Amino acid sequence: MHFLSEDLEDYIAAHSQAEPPLLKQLAKETYQKVLIPRMLSGHFQGRVLSMISKLVRPNRILEIGTYTGYATLALCEGLQNEGEVHTIDIKEELQPFQRKFFDLSPYSQQITQHLGEAIHIIPTLKPGFDLVFIDADKENYIQYFDLIVPMMNRGGIILSDNVLWSGKVVEPLVPGDVSTEVLLEYNKKVNTDPRVETVLLPIRDGLTLTRVL
Repeated sequence: MHFLSEDLEDYIAAHSQAEPPLLKQLAKETYQKVLIPRMLSGHFQGRVLSMISKLVRPNRILEIGTYTGYATLALCEGLQNEGEVHTIDIKEELQPFQRKFFDLSPYSQQITQHLGEAIHIIPTLKPGFDLVFIDADKENYIQYFDLIVPMMNRGGIILSDNVLWSGKVVEPLVPGDVSTEVLLEYNKKVNTDPRVETVLLPIRDGLTLTRVL
């Protein structure tokens, strides 16, 4: 669902920072070679992620849901010189694609890929994250959040993607639609959890910005 007209979306992109050439190439190859390319963060959202990362200046970043690595590299743009990124995905077949573009970037040695279920991998990581991006299976968003919050530094930022879910969050709930049901509960949780403060931004398919207190 387009919440804004395509003309307005094009205008917004045209009046935001230009897409870096490497990410432009990554997007092009994603559309050429990978199924469901619309899952890509894309130009405008990528620049939003980059700007937030530059404001946070994180030393440690966690990403849940790598896909082809577009958002990973956008988030890296604010990473401190000695910083590190941990990115988790369940699709083994995408790892070579991700690594190809990671190795073409200045952040190659700072990015660690993790393959498997994030629920099992997150507890094995060292605490102390400054910036987290959740963009994976919606059914587990609440579990991811509860695992992550205790591992965050004070003032750290958690970004959650697709929280408007093509507008389904304001439509009558269809029986059996687990993803929408969980997102409704998740959106309520992050807005009422006393450990954090949250604002939901109508960017693309909905992006929640949550600050750990």
